[in-house]
Amino acid sequence: MHKLKNIIIILYFTTIFVALVSLTGCNSGGKINKVGMLVEHSINDQTWGEKGYNGLLQIKDKYNVDVFFKEEVKTQEEVNKAVGEFTTQGVNLIFGHSSIYGKYFNNIKENYPDIQFVYFNGAYKGDNLTSLHFNSNAMGFFAGMIAGKMTETNQVGIIGAYEWQPEIEGFYEGVSYQNPDATISMNFVNDWDNTERAIEIFSEMNNNHVDVFYPAGDSFSKEIIDRVRQQNKYAIGFVSDQSELGRHTVLTSTVQHVDKLYLLAAEKFDKGNLDGGIFTYDFEDEVISLGTFSPEMPNVFKRYIEDEIEKYTETGLLPNER
Repeated sequence: MHKLKNIIIILYFTTIFVALVSLTGCNSGGKINKVGMLVEHSINDQTWGEKGYNGLLQIKDKYNVDVFFKEEVKTQEEVNKAVGEFTTQGVNLIFGHSSIYGKYFNNIKENYPDIQFVYFNGAYKGDNLTSLHFNSNAMGFFAGMIAGKMTETNQVGIIGAYEWQPEIEGFYEGVSYQNPDATISMNFVNDWDNTERAIEIFSEMNNNHVDVFYPAGDSFSKEIIDRVRQQNKYAIGFVSDQSELGRHTVLTSTVQHVDKLYLLAAEKFDKGNLDGGIFTYDFEDEVISLGTFSPEMPNVFKRYIEDEIEKYTETGLLPNER
């Protein structure tokens, strides 16, 4: 009986030891302490915000750290307050999930030398301020080639959020390269989420016989694709692979794998390798891609696009640059 009791005690402490190892096994013991994320709008927009939130959760799972996020943070005052709250929680890596945070972070970075600030698609940088850029022009170009191929009316429409979006410029060039006879209608919502204005633009383009649409915005992308499907026309998805909205409607999507880039940045920071500066990522980094191809696309043309993407990945040259 005494021997059995000793065995039970040994098993008990062995179990505790194993449990402790499993709790700390995912934690690298690196630089990451806790991670915060600021979102300009919502994490429930089904595109950009949602993908950022998923990236934050993946960091939590991989590194076994606490993560925090705040939505609707749009001003310097709101950023200052949020960063102050994150600091009291022990956060030392903060993602600003928009280009707007570059200026805000730049204004306060010297007050928080122990925090690494990371944001997207901006020109501000510093020792503890990093800007991550998606080279979105190329994915837009290849999606534009698909739109140029699949239009039957030679009328293609771009419903953009802002004029400066590089994927829109690439899309325009891709349509023109693939189909010089196509007319490209283009209008801008001047907001990522103004669905009402996006629908107005869609209605105008639809009445003008546009039959392939590229709704390049956050909240309004899904709504426009739903309307395109009802009209039995084609669309190009935005940020996420939106093929689930209609395999025969969504020809492909211009996908930014924000979650992968979050993990990449977190991994570099954890190892002490995330420098301040401006860094650009593209197809070869596997953070940019096209989404699922529609069965509406001819197989020969699918293979052609895949070959062209492979050539671009190897050379850095788009088809119109070779």
